Amino acid sequence: MTKNSFSTHCDQVRWILVETSHAGNVGSTARALKTMGFEHLQLVRPRQNEMHQDPEAIALASGASDVLAKTAVCQSLSEALSECKVVLGLTSRDREFGPPALDWDGGLDLLLDSLINHQSVALVFGPERTGLENEDLAFCTHRVYLPANPEYPSLNLSQAVMVCAFGLRQALLQGGKPSALVEDSDELADPIAVAAMLEHWQAGLEAIGYLNPNNPKKLMPRLQALFARSRLRKEEIDLLRGIAKQMILRK
Repeated sequence: MTKNSFSTHCDQVRWILVETSHAGNVGSTARALKTMGFEHLQLVRPRQNEMHQDPEAIALASGASDVLAKTAVCQSLSEALSECKVVLGLTSRDREFGPPALDWDGGLDLLLDSLINHQSVALVFGPERTGLENEDLAFCTHRVYLPANPEYPSLNLSQAVMVCAFGLRQALLQGGKPSALVEDSDELADPIAVAAMLEHWQAGLEAIGYLNPNNPKKLMPRLQALFARSRLRKEEIDLLRGIAKQMILRK
């Protein structure tokens, strides 16, 4: 892989930190990304304003101030994920619901597949203390766990970013090809379209009396998990939204 093609692929990768608590972790993450050749850092609902400009962040960036200067701040994860085809939520916690789980190698296959097809991708990391909440994980196409010590899988935020950045850099430089089992991602719906469809379905199910908004139980998380496993295509999103529209019209 040439230097230019590697840079092009790096430009397609977004590194997203959700509700980060400590400015130092933002600076350390910026340093890790620049070391591995990446630069697109985004903060979603950071716990303090202008966290990437905090003196502690600048100090721990240790020369990666250019990455901090270009850091984008969003109030919603959906805004940060605009036009991303593959979104990996990094978490070591097992979940009852949510997107399908993958090991890191499987996640790399998906990232490579999209990058080779010139599509944007994202890796999402949760708060330092609790990790990604289910509400944010629902916007991810997959949840990915790193092959750490099962008795102590906890990594510092910037360490987790560094492990992923190093792995993706190596895979790109080695010209690795995605698994033959990876689907053609060009026709797959992006996670924002899936989330919008689920909101439409929730309104439809309420309209026909199948979902009680005052006692929803676990219906919507179960549907979200079902559709995440299905890897919906664009035309299927249109079909499902058409059904939701008819449910609302029959109210």
